[in-house]
Amino acid sequence: MDLLLEGYRRFRADTWPQQRRRYQELATRGQRPPVMVIACADSRVDPATIFSTAPGEIFTVRNVANLVPPHETGAGYHGTSAALEFGVRALQVEHLLVLGHGLCGGVRALLEGPPMESDFVGAWMSIAEPARRHALAHHDAEARQRACEHETIRLSLRNLMTFPWIRLAAEAGRLTLHGGWFDIHTGTLLRLDADGEFRPVPVEASESPDESRR
Repeated sequence: MDLLLEGYRRFRADTWPQQRRRYQELATRGQRPPVMVIACADSRVDPATIFSTAPGEIFTVRNVANLVPPHETGAGYHGTSAALEFGVRALQVEHLLVLGHGLCGGVRALLEGPPMESDFVGAWMSIAEPARRHALAHHDAEARQRACEHETIRLSLRNLMTFPWIRLAAEAGRLTLHGGWFDIHTGTLLRLDADGEFRPVPVEASESPDESRR
């Protein structure tokens, strides 16, 4: 807790004076972020840090392995689905990004089993069982892990389209879906292209994708 309190004091001393007006406008006018990000709960992968966003610019929901469950309205607690509903239907975000990452513990639990006795992780990760089966084609453990991380993003994007109001917004051109994967080792962001492959995002705006691989 001391770590958090020290961080708060730095926020009040350095960030708050610079961002005071922004926070006051957000408090008065409410939030209207153009982008929603579904990211992993992993402490090493913070979307606001990766994308250098200011308060009010992205609406974020984080869970284990950045999974989107398929649309269902039965009994249970649907935290990710509730966040999606609020982001798409209330805030009317224009872009929706599923952001995965390397070394994902949730994906490792899917492939190898949870590292501890699990009440929830195993059941949650069963959403991505099709991704696990897809990744088993890779015999190398590292390649299998990465393939499964990539496939969970594709799976989540497919599951997004099972939500009627997401599908309607996407088909009407009011909402665009995106996939991304962040490499913790290198700080590189890969983007899911229209052909279903992940490619590095150029570091410079004028840089080509081929140059960003160097």
